[in-house]
Formats: sequence, structure tokens, C-alpha cells
Amino acid sequence: MLQVQRSAERYRGGDPAGGIETRHAFSFGGFYDSDNVRFGPLTACNEERLAPGAGFGAHPHRDVEIVSWVIEGRLTHEDARGRATVVGPGDVQRLTAGSGTRHVERNAGDVPLRFVQMWLVPDRPGGDPEYEVVRGIADGTPYALPRTDAVLHVRRLREDEPTAVPVAPLVYLHVVCGAVELGGDTRLAAGDAARLREAGEPAVRAVGGAAELLMWELGAAR
Repeated sequence: MLQVQRSAERYRGGDPAGGIETRHAFSFGGFYDSDNVRFGPLTACNEERLAPGAGFGAHPHRDVEIVSWVIEGRLTHEDARGRATVVGPGDVQRLTAGSGTRHVERNAGDVPLRFVQMWLVPDRPGGDPEYEVVRGIADGTPYALPRTDAVLHVRRLREDEPTAVPVAPLVYLHVVCGAVELGGDTRLAAGDAARLREAGEPAVRAVGGAAELLMWELGAAR
């Protein structure tokens, strides 16, 4: 089964006056839809846009895995102890909230920041918080997310280059940039997403130029 969500169908949020624009793929905060709470363990896929100097002040999380992927600009992350890390395009950032932690996310640069942030529910609650950045993850290298039955695949495709969608009970595909054709007949543009259930191994191909994809290989439906 295939379900497509277009970029224009995302819930719009954030704080435009404060330089924050957020586009939500799932129910989030005041945007509640009982039929769109999660897809397997994936419970958020937010497109974030932060103006220079804008950001999210110290705020708490618990029992969630947070993965961030920068499209352009630099994301400055500060942990509960005030230690700062700068994350750029090509880096995978992972925060395991565990039994509870706080962090800050901001655009400390002088150019706009765009990033995709994805939240996943761990298999087991609690545990110590963890933080990791994988610098310059190679194309096609799978990133297995700790404490979940989830694997992230990053693909950067040249024009007309194909790749296979992972074989899994659930697959979530997000187009970061460019455009692709899925299964030979479904075209997806930047910001569009596809949710696949027991879909086998359909091909996805970049069309009209290069494309970048994030694909989550997820465990059994919940």
C-alpha cells in the first residue's frame, strides 16, 4: 500500500515572527489528527526553517529518538550541560532522550538554516540520554538507530539514477531535494513523502536532475 503526502499538505507551524517556520508531516502540538499520529515508530518528520539568530530555547524531551538532517546552513546544538556542536549538510545528528534531557537548537550563523528533524519512539522507555553525530555519512550507508527497529538510508542520486526501496514491513521516504519517480508512476518533489506498507522492492529514480532522499526502514506496524 502506498500513501503520498505532498509538501503543501503538511501542517504549518512555528513562530514566523521569531524567524521559525515548521512544516509537520504528522500530528504535532495543536495540529491533531487521530488518523495521522505515527507511522510505525516514526512520530514526527518536521521540515524546519530558521532565520539567522532564530532557534528553540532549552526544552525537555524523554523517551524519544531525535534524528536531524541539515539541508542548508548550520545547526548549532547545545546539550543539557551547555556543550555546543555544529552540524552541517551530510551529517546525521542523533539525540536519545532516554529518561529525560534538555537541549537547545538554533541558527547561530548568518544565513538561513533548513533541516529535517525526525522523531521515533524507542522500543523500551528510560535509560541514559545519548548524543551522537556521524560526520559526512556516505551515500547508501545504512544508519541503524539504537533502541528501535529502524534504519535510516541516505541516498544522493544523479539524474536518472535508480535505487531500490528497502524491503521492510514499513518504509517512509522523504524527498529532501530534487524530484523522483517511485514505482514507475508516482512522482515526488522536494518536501513530498511516501509511506509504504509491505510494498516489496519498488524502484525509485531521480528525474529532471539530481535528488536527495531519506528512507526509513521500519519494523512491524503498530
